[in-house]
Amino acid sequence: MDESLFKFPCDFPIKVMGKSHPEFRDAIAAVIQQFDNGFAPEQLEVRPSGSGNYTGLTATVRALNREHLDDIYRALTGHPMVKVVL
Repeated sequence: MDESLFKFPCDFPIKVMGKSHPEFRDAIAAVIQQFDNGFAPEQLEVRPSGSGNYTGLTATVRALNREHLDDIYRALTGHPMVKVVL
């Protein structure tokens, strides 16, 4: 990702997929709040998979710079409930 494609700070959507679990949404929101204290769980767009086994979340975060965005991605991909981050 070339930083010249983005003008920071910016709002950036991140998609997170994981196994459906009652605490998945709040767990992901807690990770994002470590980097964006203005983020609230209610801001997550939630989409269950057709079978209901997985849940997709879209979080729009306020990215301050490329390093900040990379830190958010690393934290999300390292979370045990997360299968994929796009």
